[in-house]
Amino acid sequence: MKQGLGTQLRHLIELLDGAVQQAYAEAGLDYRPRYTPVMRILAQQQSATIGELAELAGITQPAATQTVALMKKEGLLRVAASGEDGRQRVVRLSDQGEALLPRLQACWQATKRAADSLDAELESPLSECLAQAIAVLGQRSFGERIRDASKKTRSTP
Repeated sequence: MKQGLGTQLRHLIELLDGAVQQAYAEAGLDYRPRYTPVMRILAQQQSATIGELAELAGITQPAATQTVALMKKEGLLRVAASGEDGRQRVVRLSDQGEALLPRLQACWQATKRAADSLDAELESPLSECLAQAIAVLGQRSFGERIRDASKKTRSTP
């Protein structure tokens, strides 16, 4: 039986994230792959709001909020109120987060080389296929596609 798209994607994420998590553990790092987009952004710019992190990382604001909360709890980030009314929160790397960067960057370089080798072995590079799928879904969501398909299913005798 052919696996559905969702099952395939979950399995792919398990394979990729599991290997990355193992690489961090082998490097002696207690670090989650989901932290990487936030760490990379804050390594390039000194601070960002939660909204900016979400936008730059290409994730939802609730996902960014959850990730920042976890990272703050683990001592990787500092979060301070900002803005006129103090509702906006500005995120910065903590001293612990800053100290971790050189070891993380070595892991990121190895991960990039591994991803490049995977792309080279595929007929169509996975990174390009994923970028294309994200762009196309940005124009017409998967939810919209499901609704359209449901209408066609109901109207088919």
